[in-house]
Amino acid sequence: MTTLLRGLLVAVVLASSSNIASATLPAFVGDQAVPTLAPLVERVSPAVVNIAVMGQAGPAHPMCSDPFFSQFPQCQNREFRGGGSGVIVDAKNGYILTNHHVVDRADRIRITLLDKRTLDATVIGTDPLSDIAVLKVDPENLHQIPIADSGSARVGDFVVAIGNPFGLQHTVTSGIISALGRSGLNNDNYEDFIQTDAAINMGNSGGALIDLRGELLGINSAIISNSGGSVGIGFAIPSNMVRNVMEQILEFGEVRRGLLGVSVQSIDPDLAKSLKLNTSGGALVSQVMPGSAAEKAGIEPGDVVLSVNDEAVTDAASLRLRIGMHSAGESVKIVLLRDGKQKTVSATLGQTAAGPISAGEVHPGLAGASFETITPESAGYDGVQGVLVSSVEQGSPAFANGLRPNDLIMRVNRQRVTTTEELAEAATDANSLLLQLRRASRSIVLVVR
Repeated sequence: MTTLLRGLLVAVVLASSSNIASATLPAFVGDQAVPTLAPLVERVSPAVVNIAVMGQAGPAHPMCSDPFFSQFPQCQNREFRGGGSGVIVDAKNGYILTNHHVVDRADRIRITLLDKRTLDATVIGTDPLSDIAVLKVDPENLHQIPIADSGSARVGDFVVAIGNPFGLQHTVTSGIISALGRSGLNNDNYEDFIQTDAAINMGNSGGALIDLRGELLGINSAIISNSGGSVGIGFAIPSNMVRNVMEQILEFGEVRRGLLGVSVQSIDPDLAKSLKLNTSGGALVSQVMPGSAAEKAGIEPGDVVLSVNDEAVTDAASLRLRIGMHSAGESVKIVLLRDGKQKTVSATLGQTAAGPISAGEVHPGLAGASFETITPESAGYDGVQGVLVSSVEQGSPAFANGLRPNDLIMRVNRQRVTTTEELAEAATDANSLLLQLRRASRSIVLVVR
């Protein structure tokens, strides 16, 4: 037994045998300081805020779309209240980071600081695909947290989560980084989560995951739980992704993700064996869009993408993330495997516009797909504006109806569509859809029921 441990046991025994109502560990045992996170927590807590939101929710039942039922009180819009947490990252300008899902559809946002002040907040911009939102408040006597480089985080590093679970303001929990690069919670989103066993519960969303230097390592976002409470599996959006999204929102009011212009699929051992590949990682290019950034860079069908800017590509979703975290017009270095040899190319990314939507919200026959608006400047589409099918889940209704990633939808039921909003308007409440689209250089008509 070490001298420190013996000293701690003696201190505990002496305290418990006394008449003191409550005992705490001493600051020192002998000449050894007792570890504590208190100074760290006291320094960063003023930058973590409570968020309360209010708004109008639509009718709860799908029957309310029927004109007869729409007149009943149960089918009127309902007021909702919700909440979460946020992190001040720019005290001078009053910028606060939180999750998109915390403030989604909110008509009024109110934040409460550690010193009990309450301030009205406005939304500067949100990005549903990364679940990040940027808010602004009156920048008066605020505190901020510096943003860490999440690329240097390691599994096993100690972390602290601060937020407002179940309305319990400024609750602090601690743990370690359990894993890095987690994804698959929502296949439509850009995910590269930090997994932690620090307790995260309802209300922690949008709060801070900090390292022991007191820097923001991530924004707490999601948990896996059968009960709704923490079971030690929580997820935070890494700070490098958060910083990228925030900078684009502040500059453009939206996120302008880069577009490579390829269709890819993941490589499993069976596919690697059939194609005589010496790798089971990477993303296999199955199609290259004409005129796209990929074609201009010399990428060909059959190439296997191994990395983007020295970040490994492990599967199709990984490539989508690596490209999506770069801005339109940005040049990226891509390492390929072609005919058993590595090849490095440089690609200047095209642009997809903001405004992605989930197809399940538009038409049940399109469930499993997601869409993004394509700007006229996007490479590979000859100045045409339309709606890009950004992803399709295998086995989904959209996949069964013939929709594929990188399809460009031009018309819905013979009505021209150029944005995701026009697609939603044309497809909602329709029993069946007649889609006219471009797939590579071909024109295709699909009937979606």
